[in-house]
Amino acid sequence: MPNETSRPERFHYGTGRRKTAVARVRLYPGEGNVTVNGRTSREYFGGRELHQLTIMTPLRLTNLAGRFDVSVRVAGGGVSGQVGAIRHGISRALLRFDEELRPTLKRAKMLTRDPRAKERKKVGLKRARKAPQYTKR
Repeated sequence: MPNETSRPERFHYGTGRRKTAVARVRLYPGEGNVTVNGRTSREYFGGRELHQLTIMTPLRLTNLAGRFDVSVRVAGGGVSGQVGAIRHGISRALLRFDEELRPTLKRAKMLTRDPRAKERKKVGLKRARKAPQYTKR
């Protein structure tokens, strides 16, 4: 597997976010290899098929699945948030490659950042909304 220094200079990049995860994505001309934090996506996400499918969705929608090698640096959040951030980053990077892909990606809601995040805990409550049990006496 080639290291980061042997990569060609020309790439398309995008930043994806989901919950508290941030993914910096680079698309290089290649054969479809996905590298996440220096490991293959299968190693990084433990071979979970749903995660692999989610990451590749923007590339499959635009029929570019075998044309790019994807290099990702992702930090923060959990596994699900990181997968969503990578998908968002790949979609944004594809727009830098070809702006005419926008309608396809927008229709599939790949360009919208999913704003859902954990609600903060409130004072006097056990969680964001769960109150302690009420006792009459």
